Amino acid sequence: MDGTSNSTTDDNNATSQTVAAGQLRTVVERIERLEEEKKTIGEDIKDVYAEAKGTGFDTKAIRTIVRLRKKDQAERQEEESILDLYKAALGMV
Repeated sequence: MDGTSNSTTDDNNATSQTVAAGQLRTVVERIERLEEEKKTIGEDIKDVYAEAKGTGFDTKAIRTIVRLRKKDQAERQEEESILDLYKAALGMV
């Protein structure tokens, strides 16, 4: 054997590793950009809550409303029913 087969295999492995490294770098850079955007959006949301508080709104209530609006009606009703049941069991109603 003259080693040509090993040389071709080594070249293919090197090419595959280069491609994989490039793809990995692209994925990592995309995640980093999204993390930065997420941080910026988080800061914007914080600013909106501060504005709401400055206007006299109860931010805890607003957070609850935002959380509830993410759920569908059936899920909200089930959660409220369970909460009502627990409150009744504890004599809170």
